[in-house]
Amino acid sequence: MPRIVVDAMGTDAAPGPEVEGVILAAREGLADVLLAGPEDILKQELARRGARGLPIEVVHASESVTMDEAAAKSFRRKRDSSVRVAARLVRDGKADGMVSAGNTGAVMAAAKIILGALEGVDRPALAAVLPNSKGKAAVLLDVGANVDCKPQHLEQFAVMGETYYRVIFGAERPRVGLLSIGSEEHKGNELTREAFGRFKELPLHFIGNVEGRDLYNGRVDVVVCDGFTGNVALKISEGLVEAISKMLRESLSRTLSSKVGYVLSRKAFRDFKRRVDYAEYGGAPLLGVRGVCLIAHGSSNSHAVKNAVRVAADFVRGQVNSKIERELAGAVQPGI
Repeated sequence: MPRIVVDAMGTDAAPGPEVEGVILAAREGLADVLLAGPEDILKQELARRGARGLPIEVVHASESVTMDEAAAKSFRRKRDSSVRVAARLVRDGKADGMVSAGNTGAVMAAAKIILGALEGVDRPALAAVLPNSKGKAAVLLDVGANVDCKPQHLEQFAVMGETYYRVIFGAERPRVGLLSIGSEEHKGNELTREAFGRFKELPLHFIGNVEGRDLYNGRVDVVVCDGFTGNVALKISEGLVEAISKMLRESLSRTLSSKVGYVLSRKAFRDFKRRVDYAEYGGAPLLGVRGVCLIAHGSSNSHAVKNAVRVAADFVRGQVNSKIERELAGAVQPGI
């Protein structure tokens, strides 16, 4: 059974969602779980929720990192923070993977510095799972770990993303695309044009350049870009989902008069929310680090935390890291 450590002080409402989420994960047999945070508080929360007998262990951490703290400063000053404790547990082999919904910069710093990179990886990349109109999902990377990239970095992102998608989503030959401003080979900036030539040499199912619309239409499975572009695309997507959800709710409330129509529309709305809800995917994996690191949304609820534990456990069971190292060794030359 994979052992996953959860940073108990990460979410906006910590430690409630984390405690409830790991209880759900343990009850469903998804993994053995460690909770990193203030021992007295966590044990009280677990007892209050009737977690006795479940495979949940508390590991004391006296400090936590807030969302507004600078990542580098918090990493240096807070050596006993819950996110650092979680990363050390993975490094020392006491856990197979970690989950945190805390300060993204602090989580990435802890993972990169304490866990280190896999063989053949110059820069780890953050991957986001996005639902599409075909009822499946696409993976977008990098979404913020590397603002400035070189072509060889995008090559590595492509191999890591394709391997992750193949293992986690069960696709035999995922379609890989390079995010640009047009589908033609000559479109884009210097980075994407040079990367395009490199991608053609990779042993992947490379379908060429893709545009922003292709993230959601089911045409591509893995979309590769630099972290600046990916983060902008991700934040726009999150804002759009929130806006559409609000507008749908308001329209339904104004136009539906019959009770039957209201019930049916509420059911359809709930289905829509479920399909676009980030909680269904748990979080974004930081691909390319030793061990497993999943970064969840700060507003994650217990359902999202449970799913993050599930995805981290699937990552471990699928031996994604060893497969990434093997694929990179045969496909990409390391850069700077």
